[in-house]
Amino acid sequence: MDQSLRQGNVPSFSEATRTFTRIGLLSFGGPAGQIALMHKILVEEKRWLDEPRFLHALNYCMLLPGPEAMQLATYAGWLLHGVRGGLIAGLLFVLPGAVVITALSALYFTLGHVPLVEGLLFGMKAAVLAVVLEALVRVSRRAITSRAAVGMAIVAFVAIAFLKIPFPVIIFAAALVGAVGRDFASPVRSNGAGADASAEATLIPEWTRPNWKRFVRTLAIWFAIWFVPLGLLWAIYGPGHVLTAEGVFFSKMASVTFGGAYAVLAYVAQQAVEIYGWLKPDEMLTGLGLAETTPGPLILVLVFVGFLGGARLSGFDPLLGGLAGAGVTLWFTFVPCFLWIFVGAPYVETIRGVRWLSGALAAVTAAVVGVIANLAVWFALHVLFARMGEVVAGPFTFPVPDPASLDLYAFVIALGAAIALLRLHANMIAVLVLAALAGIAVRLI
Repeated sequence: MDQSLRQGNVPSFSEATRTFTRIGLLSFGGPAGQIALMHKILVEEKRWLDEPRFLHALNYCMLLPGPEAMQLATYAGWLLHGVRGGLIAGLLFVLPGAVVITALSALYFTLGHVPLVEGLLFGMKAAVLAVVLEALVRVSRRAITSRAAVGMAIVAFVAIAFLKIPFPVIIFAAALVGAVGRDFASPVRSNGAGADASAEATLIPEWTRPNWKRFVRTLAIWFAIWFVPLGLLWAIYGPGHVLTAEGVFFSKMASVTFGGAYAVLAYVAQQAVEIYGWLKPDEMLTGLGLAETTPGPLILVLVFVGFLGGARLSGFDPLLGGLAGAGVTLWFTFVPCFLWIFVGAPYVETIRGVRWLSGALAAVTAAVVGVIANLAVWFALHVLFARMGEVVAGPFTFPVPDPASLDLYAFVIALGAAIALLRLHANMIAVLVLAALAGIAVRLI
């Protein structure tokens, strides 16, 4: 019987708010560390959720587009206190980091060409390569547990790196293979039957049970929250304005960003640089370096993208345009996350223990390893080499760096950061700070 939501073990709303504030302020280190933090606090320390329910919520969030750690926090808050609990948990997970990354974006925009700031960002970009490699190692250890998972990761890497297949297609195909095949499925515990199932039903809150009227009402409310502001931007500024373009683009990103920030950043960087002109070629790495130093989901790097686009192209005062771009990006990136949870979670709660879902999740997680590996390669090439080319062979496209353009300083900083994180298991923030200091020294000398 599920003991996770017994009346005596449900916190008050104020206590839950304090705890999710603590989680939001401590949520450094990317999704792996953030999920571990929530597990430690919510399952081990507070005992508000038990292990099966926490893992089931995590499984659902990993199948969704968007930042899985933020959505897991929203799901946990929703389990405890319904929609208001989910709102508070999700907002507290996002807002502290959003405020910091907006301030850092303004600092970069106004002072980015100062040698001291350039050096800081140079060192951080090199260290971010090591952070991505560490994320790849962490995810692969959890996801690659069979030959089928190894094959799925390799296929996903080739598909996105060399065949340029869109990552939503890769994720959908992986989920389908995992759901219908046997290689990824694992035995899962049933919820029980008869008297035990009836007893459990009396212990869970009413809002966690499917209700058709509530489903329609929730869907209508959150679609309005999502799309009415987009319609207003379109009506006021027109489709060609940068704020409207950001609203449309980041709405699309919120719908297809399977695999979290690492899986989508290469695509966002390409679109923001080559199609929209919001960023310069190496600025996505700068933004990721800044996002790594802030609490909250790494996808907050998109706020950096939106700020620079608004500051440069809105026609407003640069600071005002940047703040508008950051606000638009924040809204259209995270509003859909609440929609996925509040609409889908009651139905997900009814299918705990379904075998095909376990297989689909395992296959998707393995495919994400391949997608993150592609991001690691993309970052390495752009951090370490100043000039890149391509070789096309049939349907395959291979990146080819110019060996003469290798940046030895970036290589040394990235190598040192990788050793510190992967071998010495040093604190990530400390590594980023030391890398930033090394970058400053390189630029000043």
